[in-house]
Amino acid sequence: MKSPQWSLVIVLGALALIRPFLSIVGIMDALGKPAAPIAVTIAISLAWLLVVVLFNARQPLLTLVGAGLVYGVLAIVLGATLGTLTGEGGMSILRPLTVVSILITNAIWGAVVGLMAFGIQKARGRG
Repeated sequence: MKSPQWSLVIVLGALALIRPFLSIVGIMDALGKPAAPIAVTIAISLAWLLVVVLFNARQPLLTLVGAGLVYGVLAIVLGATLGTLTGEGGMSILRPLTVVSILITNAIWGAVVGLMAFGIQKARGRG
């Protein structure tokens, strides 16, 4: 069994940081909720899907589950750091149940997109 391409996992996970960045700088609020977060999530998902399919990534499901987990870890670190720096209680994000739910949610996000990528690769005869 081939392992996922770890550099791709990390890059795709980091790409998803566009979500919290847009929130931090106020663009999500300016564009309106819940439409903006949903649109950004869809755009990130499409970017993940396109990259994995166009580059014929090995193990698309594992690659994107990994990307979701990398994003989850980075988002937790970002949230804790910014919350601490701004005095908004960033350490609350480090509660075990919060950490687990963030990681599970983002792993599921990656799995859904990964299954789509796997299906497209199979349909194209590349899986």
